[in-house]
Amino acid sequence: MILRLLLAGIVLVATITTASAAKIYQVYNPDEANIRVAIVRDRGMADLLVYRVSSRALALGDAVWFVTRDSADATVRLSFVSVDASEVKVYFVDTFREAGWVRPHRLRGSF
Repeated sequence: MILRLLLAGIVLVATITTASAAKIYQVYNPDEANIRVAIVRDRGMADLLVYRVSSRALALGDAVWFVTRDSADATVRLSFVSVDASEVKVYFVDTFREAGWVRPHRLRGSF
């Protein structure tokens, strides 16, 4: 039992330390962006539910974003565009627990 708990703890720590962190830098020219994103008002239209955090240490995976003003610190450069021009549609949520992909998407893991 103790060995199982120890192994589970090691797996959890390894997962947390190796998970990517979404550090977002906004660019205004879509040609300079890695990903073109549309913000939608209807949660049901979203591909990705995003929770924004105020510390880079709290950013996690594709869905928990820290927005940085330093392009060198960013993991991805986003341009906010219309729904028709977007690759991903996002909806901002109020809690960390709600954040995540709504459906399978080709850009999963890209943030």
